[in-house]
Amino acid sequence: MVASAGDSSDGPARSPGISLRTVGASLLLLLAVVLAPLAVVATWADITISDSDRYGETVAPLATDPAVQNMVTNRLTDLVVRNVDVDQVTASLNDVLTRNDVPPVVVNHADVLAGALHSALTSAVHQVVQGVVTSDQFPPLWENANRRAHAAVKKVLTDEGNNVLQAKDDTIVLDIGPVVDSVQQRLADAGLEKAGSIPDVDRQIVLLRTDTLTRTQDALRLLAVLGLWLPVAVVAFAALGVWLAPAHRVGLMALGVGTAVTMIVLLVVLAVLRQSYLDSVAPDAQPRDAAAAIYDTLVRFLRDSALTWLTVAVITVVAGYLHGPGRGARALRASASHATGAAGQALARAGVGTGGAGDWLARHRRLTGGVVIGAGLLALVLWNCPTPAAVALVLLTVVVALAALGVLAAAGTIRPEPTNPADWND
Repeated sequence: MVASAGDSSDGPARSPGISLRTVGASLLLLLAVVLAPLAVVATWADITISDSDRYGETVAPLATDPAVQNMVTNRLTDLVVRNVDVDQVTASLNDVLTRNDVPPVVVNHADVLAGALHSALTSAVHQVVQGVVTSDQFPPLWENANRRAHAAVKKVLTDEGNNVLQAKDDTIVLDIGPVVDSVQQRLADAGLEKAGSIPDVDRQIVLLRTDTLTRTQDALRLLAVLGLWLPVAVVAFAALGVWLAPAHRVGLMALGVGTAVTMIVLLVVLAVLRQSYLDSVAPDAQPRDAAAAIYDTLVRFLRDSALTWLTVAVITVVAGYLHGPGRGARALRASASHATGAAGQALARAGVGTGGAGDWLARHRRLTGGVVIGAGLLALVLWNCPTPAAVALVLLTVVVALAALGVLAAAGTIRPEPTNPADWND
């Protein structure tokens, strides 16, 4: 009766504790899952603002993108041709023809030369400008312009910076003065002196244009401030939630499923924002193909980060399942154990036994397996901006290392079969 009374009193006491623990773990995991995509965006924003090399690496591919090259070429061609007064050239030709007693029928039709002159001038200038933009000289000029503009990214995102990259009327423009100078020199060498009169105010191209730039600035400004702490908070919530969960494996799988879902949501949001951005850009401000190339290039590291965490989340869920009591998981573990054991036997019978080292590995499977998995996680943490391919490489390395440890352990616990019949009696 005492035991029964004790059991009766202990039951209700345990139930609230377990329930509270489950609720606490669930809340922590939910916080980690909800904040995970924000942490990815915050990290991307923080790196873009603070790391000059990373910003240069981000925008460098635009210099060789055909759509961006065409945009710059057409922009500079239009600037040069605009500074040449074709009508004045035609009027001067009329005066020359009149002073030289050319028949009136020729003088009266000299105006038709204006269109031909404009087309010929545009074609000639376009050829020269395209030669500069598609040459090996353009990428360094583009990179230098953007590196000078890096400090001004803070101005776009936080209202601090210089004037190389400016935000005007929801438009971000990039100063390409060095490219203009190179084009002017080429045109001057070709005999077009008017190329030197391009105003300084026109030495800019539209890099981004959006009607929601102000709201974007506010959001990125906040994320830039949280860029250092938000990822740490997510990791802390996730670790504490998994530790607090009554079943750690189930908690880890729940974290993986939730993270995968939120990363998919982030990727969908990026796709929707891309379409919304392209629809908001006026064709006269920026060609659609160039706008798409610039958007895709600027957010590619953000997209890669989301894909990386999606990959990690999927691997976490699969690993949690394989570690569980499911029939398929047990069958797979048994097959893997049998395969490593058979390989270890083959090594031992071939005379390549691992002896005491193999025995130690067999007795400390959990320790060695944990070290290998921990090393894989550390490699991902220390990897500079890992991609899904990097995650796959680390995963493959960890699986191969675990399999190798299993084989070595099996080779130490199985004695080689004697080849001399007389040895059977020893």
